Amino acid sequence: MADNGAKEGEGYSINAPLGSGMTDESYVSLFKPVLQKIMDIYRPGAIVLQCGADSLTGDRLGCFNLSLRGHAECVKFVKSFGVPMLVLGGGGYTIRNVARCWAYETSVLLDKDIPNEMPYNDYYEYFAPDFLLHLIPEPRENENTTASLAKVREDLFAQLQNLQGAPSVQMQEVPPPFAINHDNIAKEGENDGGADDDVRDRGNGLISKGSGERRRHEADFYDGEKDND
Repeated sequence: MADNGAKEGEGYSINAPLGSGMTDESYVSLFKPVLQKIMDIYRPGAIVLQCGADSLTGDRLGCFNLSLRGHAECVKFVKSFGVPMLVLGGGGYTIRNVARCWAYETSVLLDKDIPNEMPYNDYYEYFAPDFLLHLIPEPRENENTTASLAKVREDLFAQLQNLQGAPSVQMQEVPPPFAINHDNIAKEGENDGGADDDVRDRGNGLISKGSGERRRHEADFYDGEKDND
């Protein structure tokens, strides 16, 4: 819980210490309210979401007991905010379950239903004996009690409340250097009688009709000595 950033970044990291045997219900009951609070306080312009699969049931190193549906419910909740997302994979040490997770959560992100039955593929035998997409949680004890989860939630809320305003950087879109004001050009043409001087925008610069010159970008391809091919 105390690992929440350092120096100028103190308070901008959130960690929720949890016990073994975490179930879908317990995890979602903590994830949703805490993430809602994070969104309210941070007000991010974009989200990078890493969908690590080591929290799934049956992971060789992980100690949680989540199903694919429980894991993906969190992805679905993040998506519901309508903020641009970059979704990444992550950890996971039972590889066939990592593949299951990424396949299913891709379908969730795309709003596409996919069947539980695994289609035949080059790696079909790795998914024996059931050849199904979804996992069944193991019969294990959940060390995360209602009281312990409430305490974690309370502590995280207090930490978030101490932040002064949204830390996200306020930015304004800067016009590209080749943007031109066509109204001003038209007025200048009227004023100086240059009706034949047709100035046009060509991506990286201006072309003046009659000048015989075209402003070229260094990334363009040319014939002769300037050919970059």
